[in-house]
Order: sequence, then structure tokens, then C-alpha cells
Amino acid sequence: MAGIASSHDGMSAARRKRFVKKERFVSVEELTEKILRGSRLHLAKGITLLESITSQDKEAGQQLLLNVLPKTGNSIRIGITGVPGAGKSTFIEAFGLMLANAGHKVAVLAIDPSSTVTGGSILGDKTRMEELARHPNAFIRPSPSAGTLGGVHKKSRETMLLCEAAGYDVILIETVGVGQSETVVRGMVDYFMLLVLTGAGDELQGMKKGIMELADGIVVHKADGDNLRLAKKTVKEYRQLLHFLQPASPGWTSTALPVSSLQQTGLDEVWKTILTFKETMERTGHWEGRRQSQTKDWFRSMINDRLIDAFFAEPGKKEAVAELEKGLLEGTLTVTHAVDRLFN
Repeated sequence: MAGIASSHDGMSAARRKRFVKKERFVSVEELTEKILRGSRLHLAKGITLLESITSQDKEAGQQLLLNVLPKTGNSIRIGITGVPGAGKSTFIEAFGLMLANAGHKVAVLAIDPSSTVTGGSILGDKTRMEELARHPNAFIRPSPSAGTLGGVHKKSRETMLLCEAAGYDVILIETVGVGQSETVVRGMVDYFMLLVLTGAGDELQGMKKGIMELADGIVVHKADGDNLRLAKKTVKEYRQLLHFLQPASPGWTSTALPVSSLQQTGLDEVWKTILTFKETMERTGHWEGRRQSQTKDWFRSMINDRLIDAFFAEPGKKEAVAELEKGLLEGTLTVTHAVDRLFN
């Protein structure tokens, strides 16, 4: 028994040694160097550093971003949203694999505003895209799990910049939540794609016009088998509808395309359309203009977030808000009166 215990202790020590080696301290300079060389391990470490809430890590994370900033901005940023059941994960895996096999480096990021409510993150991103996750030219990162929607936006923007510095030239950003997340993603990508299913007439009854107007392109998914004929009909219906909507991007006419991820048809047409979009936007100056506008919006939204955090951090503010809310619900105060009292 003593011999077994000794052997067990030795294995534990070896495991501890491996763990310490794996988790050893990595400087910001080393992280910068490894990320710029394309190390997926160090890219993941860098993203974890950015997501940390400790003041020391925050400072180190911002230094890391500053170090890699000159190497960012060289990707095509594509946002992907869709109606429930549209098969976003299936499409992203098929589309991502096509690009990765063609030599592109593809990063898949996910934004899930609902995770800010539960405190959880998207589970199973990598298991939903197993083949893509194993590809050496791909990197998949689940959504940040804490903070406000603005916080998720901030972390996703910074994650995107690190991925670009690591050499990823195609960034796919998937919206997992519903509602506000579409607007958030539209505000951080170059091309915004909407995945829909066949039967446009029925589907449009429950679809907000606003989401349609955000889309630079529509993919009618699952266009295969018995569904193919109906998918082609749906594509025509969407193309007609898009003519009556305000273009999502100046000088660009949004269109609809049939795609089957199962049979891998239409994926190349989607990519060609995105490249044509990029060429059109660069020629008219809207490509860089949109990115500059997005950076300014990001800056201002972070100012708002910081002001709100600072406000509630002041002694007695949370209690004062709770007391005024009580008055509002009892009908003894108007909202304007309550806000004036709070600030005066």
C-alpha cells in the first residue's frame, strides 16, 4: 500500500508541475509577440486578460491592445443574425470551413446579451461547430458572460481587434440573443447578414422591419431537397421586398441568396457577394467611413457606461434611487420630478 501511495504522490507532483508550467506567468510583451505570430493559445490568454475585472489585468489588457493596434483592421467583419431555427451555427460552420479550407483565417465570436441576465455564457459553441473548431485556420470564442449589453459589446470589440492582430482576416460575429443584439452587432461589423427560412410571407408577419433594414444581405437557408423550389420562390419574394426598403449601406442594393449548408451550395455566392460589397464600399469611401463612425460610437457608449457606473458608485445613490422609485410607484412623484430631485 505504501508503494502505491508513493507512486500516486509522484503522479500528482508531475501533474502539478505540468499545470504550473502550462499556467506560468506570461508578460504582456510575450503575449504580444505570440499573438502577432498567430498562436491560438496566447490569443485565448490575451482575450481572458481583456475580460478580467481586476484593475491590474485591465491595465495590462489595454497595454496589450495598444501594442497590437497597428496590426488590426485588416479583416472583413461579418455579422450574422437569424430567425429561430434558421440554422446559424450550421451555416457558420459550413461557411467558415469553406473559407478556412481556401486559406483564410476565420475567427467566430458570439454575442449573447441574455447572458448578462443569467450570468452565464454560451455553452457548446465549440461542440456545435466541432469540425470548424478543429481546423488549424479557425478560432472560436464564446460570448463574454458578465456586465451590461454595452460591456459585452466592449469585450467583443476588443476580442475582435486581438483576433485581427493574430492574422484572422475573416471575423464572423454571431448574435445569439434577440432584439437589441442585432443593433449592437450592426454597429461593429462591415457586412450584416440575416438568415431566414422559406415561406417569406408567413415569416415577415413576425419580423421587425428594422431588422430587415439592417441587412446588407439575406440568406434563405436550408435550400435543399423538397425545400429547394420553395426556397427559390422565397428568394424572389425577399428581393422584391428589399427594393422598397431603405438600403442598409449607401450605394449598395441588398439582395437575397439561396443556401444549403447541408449540400454546401450557395456558400461561394455569399462570399463573392461580400467581396463585391467590400469593393463597392471602398470605392465610395463608405468602408473606412463606417469604421470610423463605429469607433466614435463605441467611444461615446463607453463614456455613458462609465458615467452610469460612477454615478451609482457614489455613497447613498443606490438608496436614493430606491426611495424615489418607491415614490414613483406610489404615484407621489413624476419621473421628471424624481430625476430632478436625484440630481439636485
